Amino acid sequence: MSKLDKDQTIEQFTLAYTAANGKAPEIEAKGGWYSVDGGKNIRLAAIAEMTAELTGSASTTPASAPTATPAAKAKKPAAAKAKKPAAAKKTKTAKSGNGFSVKNFWQETVLAPLHNARPPR
Repeated sequence: MSKLDKDQTIEQFTLAYTAANGKAPEIEAKGGWYSVDGGKNIRLAAIAEMTAELTGSASTTPASAPTATPAAKAKKPAAAKAKKPAAAKKTKTAKSGNGFSVKNFWQETVLAPLHNARPPR
């Protein structure tokens, strides 16, 4: 993997972004992280990838551009849908109303045979 030139990469991204969106991006740099138009902080390599996407979509043929775009869009929602049910399952098990708590069970098991014992802080 080659090292990226910060100034050159940002300049290329600015040109590609301006060509695609009609305005120059606001890039804020802080500690090796970059924020484009107040968005999520990303690394320089991600900016290089975004540049390739912006220039690739403008210079590719119309036949190849639509095939790549729906595939990328289809993967993102599927991943988001897969994550949401897993989070919902965790909340259901955590909020079960049977009153059993592993923490309390373990504390009772450890302290029951000991005389004058108390749990650690």
